[in-house]
This record gives sequence, C-alpha cells and structure tokens, in this order.
Amino acid sequence: MKLTQLTAKPKLIKIELLDDDIQQEYGETIEFWIYDRYPMKKFMKLASLKEEDYSEMIDLVEELVLDDKGTRILSEENLLPTKVMSKVVQRVVETLGK
Repeated sequence: MKLTQLTAKPKLIKIELLDDDIQQEYGETIEFWIYDRYPMKKFMKLASLKEEDYSEMIDLVEELVLDDKGTRILSEENLLPTKVMSKVVQRVVETLGK
C-alpha cells in the first residue's frame, strides 16, 4: 500500500453530549463537530498536556470545536457554561484519543 492511499482531507464528525444531567438541564442532546484528523503537531500537543495544564487544554479544544459547517464556535466573546465546557473538553479528548 502506498502512503498516499491513507491521506485524506479532514471530515467533520458530530459529537453529542448524551449525559443525563445535560439532557435534564437543557432538555435535549447538545451537539457539535470536530474534524476526524488534525496535523500531528496539534494532536501531539493535546496528547502531551497534563491535568495541571487544563487551561492550555481548554485553549486548544476551543480551536477544535466547530459547527456543522466547520466554523469555529468558541472565542473570548462566545463562551459555554462551565459544566458544558467541561463535558466538551472531555468528549473531544476521548474522541481524538481513539
């Protein structure tokens, strides 16, 4: 197999927050998108962060969270409630870690 056969443009994948507490509070599942692949440099940065680097992890995850058109959702002006952001960070890290 040629290495070129494994290359592809990143595709958006939907992530859903299915937690009972989120559904109870907001009345429905919350969904967002991330790409299925990232440059290795970005992936390794996320993978190498330790728990005490949580603020760096949040900064990186904020770059990765997108809407269904691939547009970044979060910024200094557009923030999520703390509880939701914690779940988003957890799901992004879990998904990219697979």
